[in-house]
Amino acid sequence: MTEPGRRERKKAANRQALADAALRLFLERGYDAVGVREIADAADVSVATLFKHFPDGKEALVFDQDADREEALVAAVRERPTGQSIPQALRTLLHDERSRQVRTDPRFPEFLHLIEATPVLRERARRIWLRHENALAAAIVADTGLPENDPAAQALAHFALEAVSLVHGRDDPEWALDRIFTLLDTGWTATTQESARHDST
Repeated sequence: MTEPGRRERKKAANRQALADAALRLFLERGYDAVGVREIADAADVSVATLFKHFPDGKEALVFDQDADREEALVAAVRERPTGQSIPQALRTLLHDERSRQVRTDPRFPEFLHLIEATPVLRERARRIWLRHENALAAAIVADTGLPENDPAAQALAHFALEAVSLVHGRDDPEWALDRIFTLLDTGWTATTQESARHDST
């Protein structure tokens, strides 16, 4: 993989600076109390630069990892090691994602509260969640050869993503995540075996 050029590094740095500045201001003062000019000033860029990176404005600044996360979900299915089931691959991804968030950003619980407490962010998060679910379900269908309307692929995508919410706030979230994905893996194995038997008859 080639190293990004100077221009790409500058763009990535500006984008990250904007997202970091926005989150800091939102957590300090609340989402509705912060304007895009303040965010641009805090990141030391122009308002035009802010909208170049985030055409949707303030909402997109909160969800700056949206596209990367969707790509990671799809890649977990497509690029998993031979012999690893889809639930196992998703469990590994979500475990690593959660560990990284907790380890590197002590503000993560505040971030979740910001979204939950702000109606416009809560609604956008719901739309993003549904889009990720559909993208993940499509990747599962493409990988397994199941029919596009097979409810098993949609259900696996739905409950894999829901697992993150189910473990939040528990005393031992890693154990809880393992329990959920053990259930999903067992059910998925049985479902795919049943589909294979059905297709062979």
